[in-house]
Amino acid sequence: MNIKSIILFFLYTAPTVFCVRCYQCASSQNLIEDTCGAYKRFDTNSHIAVECGSDESHIPGSFCVKLTQQGPKGFIWDGRWRQVIRRCASVSETGVTGVCNWGVYENGVYWEECYCSSDECNGASSIYIPIALLLSAIVTIILT
Repeated sequence: MNIKSIILFFLYTAPTVFCVRCYQCASSQNLIEDTCGAYKRFDTNSHIAVECGSDESHIPGSFCVKLTQQGPKGFIWDGRWRQVIRRCASVSETGVTGVCNWGVYENGVYWEECYCSSDECNGASSIYIPIALLLSAIVTIILT
């Protein structure tokens, strides 16, 4: 086995050895205070990310998801209704992580689903591509 094969093996198997950690919360869990980031910025210090393969995870999975729904203006008394859910996920609609899908339901409610595969990535206001993924792709291209 040459050094190139060893490096490629490590780059592709290292992420699968460790479970990804994701934040899990839902704005519907606490109707008194916004703790999941529906109306104000999500506070990562007040939440603990869980390993998606552990018993603490509500849904087991291999990546994270942030689901957002928002009603149209005038939908309820305060102008807009919002809901955010952060959790582990095992299957995405597109089969791709690092992307966001969005649309509008027939009743006018906007929805967005963002999938990512690095630790605590669903705590961000937007999904980003982790630097380790980018570096491993560059190394793979250089070595092949």
